[in-house]
Amino acid sequence: MARIASPGHPVSPDRVSAKSVHHQHRFILNTDGQSHPLENIGAALTAIFGLVAAVCAFFPAMHLLGSWTGLAGMATGLWSQMISATTAERFVNISGVVLSGIGLLFGLAHGGLY
Repeated sequence: MARIASPGHPVSPDRVSAKSVHHQHRFILNTDGQSHPLENIGAALTAIFGLVAAVCAFFPAMHLLGSWTGLAGMATGLWSQMISATTAERFVNISGVVLSGIGLLFGLAHGGLY
């Protein structure tokens, strides 16, 4: 019979039920359970560059920012794709590269890098 904990008498760790174990939240890009700080930073930078470049694609006057962030996002994303360790990181990398490419191409069409 399982021992019930009372306020003054803690239950030993070997008798704790599975329901009472608190699960730690993991970062969603680390699907293999290991930490990948360099790969995660690369994926995050690629996503940020891609979002900025894609937003700038809607405004022709922002062709400089869109072109340069698109170029930086493409370079960062392709490098990050080569060193990625999990499928989630690869998904973020490719999404960022596509958005960066869209921003780069629209930026070049609206006036270029200079």
